[in-house]
Amino acid sequence: MKEVAFGVYLADPKDGRNAEEKVLLPGKEVPEGAQIGDSISVFIYRDSKDRVIATTRQPQLSVGQTAVLKVKEVGRIGAFLEWELEKDLLLPFKEQTRAVKEGEECLVALYIDKSGRLCTTMKVYPYLRVGSPYQKDDKVTGRVYEVTERYGVYVAVDDCYSALIPKEEPVNDLSAGDQIEARVARVLEDGKLTLSLREKAYIQMNSDALRIMEMMKAQGGRLPFNDKADPQLIRNETGMSKNEFKRAVGNLYKQRLIVIEPGGIKMV
Repeated sequence: MKEVAFGVYLADPKDGRNAEEKVLLPGKEVPEGAQIGDSISVFIYRDSKDRVIATTRQPQLSVGQTAVLKVKEVGRIGAFLEWELEKDLLLPFKEQTRAVKEGEECLVALYIDKSGRLCTTMKVYPYLRVGSPYQKDDKVTGRVYEVTERYGVYVAVDDCYSALIPKEEPVNDLSAGDQIEARVARVLEDGKLTLSLREKAYIQMNSDALRIMEMMKAQGGRLPFNDKADPQLIRNETGMSKNEFKRAVGNLYKQRLIVIEPGGIKMV
């Protein structure tokens, strides 16, 4: 560390080059009582004049990490996001997975672009962490960042852990940006999470049975299909898989609340 009128230059103790070639820490950023030779922790970035500069303020994310930031404004080259430093972060249009607007919050990752500047991307999949502390059947909160027909709904649990709701799951028209609560259905060998919006089978069966009863009441006491119907028809009509529907119908039948007919089920 070398002191000048407008701050101090920081030197890496492992690097023997001239201190003036190092990074400037402005005077207002120098910790009170700091002296030449002290070691301090700083964050390096380019300021509004494109100068490489240091700050003792610690932003909520570093290169390679993810965080939720607010859109300050949308310009001609992309959106600008607010964070702890004076210079806003650019979210280029090509790094947006959907159009964003002023005032909204979006999940992004921080990276260094080809010109050496800090930028953000909404394409966060490669930056999400694995090996979360969660186990099977734990309840988690997450943010949807991508919806695909091929695989399902991609979710960032706690805005940082990689997770997926498989396409077989009923997702109730989720879209990017939605915040959800889910259950961990499986922890994969690579540490990623498989999520479900449904409860465990023995719990969900009761709520599914109640839903079927409500559907029958709304349709005059009868559904025009039973548990032998086509799986896609059952999913389209009830939002359940064929196995879930079959369990719920069996539950109602055992309680003698319904009768099963060749072409449907009817309330007793």
